Amino acid sequence: MSKIGKQPIIIPQGVSVNIMDSGVNVSGPKGNLSFNFRPEIKVEVENGKVKVIRKTENKFSKSLHGLTRSIIANMIKGVEEGHQKILEIVGVGYRAAKEGDNLVLNVGYSHPVVIKSIAGVQVETKENKIIISGADKVLVGETAARIRRVRPPEPYKGKGIKYVDEIIRRKAGKTVKAVGGNL
Repeated sequence: MSKIGKQPIIIPQGVSVNIMDSGVNVSGPKGNLSFNFRPEIKVEVENGKVKVIRKTENKFSKSLHGLTRSIIANMIKGVEEGHQKILEIVGVGYRAAKEGDNLVLNVGYSHPVVIKSIAGVQVETKENKIIISGADKVLVGETAARIRRVRPPEPYKGKGIKYVDEIIRRKAGKTVKAVGGNL
C-alpha cells in the first residue's frame, strides 16, 4: 500500500470538496480548483476526510495512488491558505517592476523583458524580490520557473534571478600564473 496514498486528507473549515464521476472540485476562500482523476482511482469523502483508494493492484494504479492524493491535498491547501514562491534578483542594476498587470524585468539585456500576467496568479515586487502567489500550486510553480528562465543565475558572480532558498554553486574565475615561473 502506498504510504502517502493511504493517508486521509482532513478537510478544514470553510473548504468544500465535491466528488463527481471522475473529478474533484474543491472550493474555499482563495478560489475554486478542479481535477480529473484516472478511472483506476476512487475518491471518497467521509466524516470530513478525503480518502483516495485504488481499484486494482497493478503497477500503474499504484503509481497513481500517491500522486492523486498529493494533488488533492495541494488543492485543499491552496484554496485555504494559498501557495507562494519568492524569487530574488541579484545584480547591479537588475530590477523588477509591475506595470499594470504585467511584470517588467530589467536584467542586463538591451531591452526590458515583459512577462504577461496569468489568471489565478498574483505577482508582487518588493525591493529585489518577486513574490508569486495563488491557489494552484502548479500554476504558481510554472510562473516562478518562467520568470527565473529569463535570466538564470550564473556561477561566477551569482547574478541573475534565483529562488530565495536556492544555493548557487560558485566557480572560481581564471587564475593568473605567477611571473618568472618555470619556462
